[in-house]
Amino acid sequence: MSTMTINLKIWRQKNSNDPGHFEDYKLDDVNEHMSFLEMLDVLNENLIKEGTDPVEFDYDCREGICGSCNLVINGRAHGPKHMTAVCQLHMREYNNGDTIVIEPPRAAAFPVIKDLVVDRSAFDRIIEAGGYVSVKTGAAPEANLIPVPQDTSNIAFDYATCIGCGACVAACPNSSASLFTGAKIAHLNSLPQGQPERDKRTIAMVNQMEKEGFGDCSNFAECEAVCPVGISIASIAEMRKDYVKAIF
Repeated sequence: MSTMTINLKIWRQKNSNDPGHFEDYKLDDVNEHMSFLEMLDVLNENLIKEGTDPVEFDYDCREGICGSCNLVINGRAHGPKHMTAVCQLHMREYNNGDTIVIEPPRAAAFPVIKDLVVDRSAFDRIIEAGGYVSVKTGAAPEANLIPVPQDTSNIAFDYATCIGCGACVAACPNSSASLFTGAKIAHLNSLPQGQPERDKRTIAMVNQMEKEGFGDCSNFAECEAVCPVGISIASIAEMRKDYVKAIF
């Protein structure tokens, strides 16, 4: 079983008003089979034993589903492995003696709560603005009542896989949320059930995105490169097309 020494440079920040700073830590006997978050667990256990405040970081499922583990590692959202969330990243991706820089996603719309934890409620407000479809309450409708072509279903499902982690915002030079918003809009706009609110949804969600202070898209495609579930920037094109149609 291979173990290694890892040097960590981690962003520490008490709250959104604190300027913050990097602190250096050293971990010996890091098992290559540990997940990245398990490695941080070990660090925090050591800090607690020393009577030091542990590093705050976000996580929930640890299965690459919830999108909570939105860390920026050595300048890349979610770390070095393509289409892999931080919680699914393992220490075998690193070598003995490596220095790993860990910081929160940097965006004005994602204020730091503490250390590596940011407030991503701006995403929630974008969804609340129009991420829904009209339904009649009461008995559940027949599943096949509204036929959906297989190609349409596949496209909608691809967009629906967005986990809202914010990696796209962290990677974008403009801190744009266009990939997230585009995916959420394209998911519903591509389905028959999403047509009644299509125009209203598109305008409301795009306007809310701008209101939250996210930047605009400049087609760098950094968002697509770091997305842990592989959302295509085609969703941004769909969003722009639907927005122009909606306002006119």
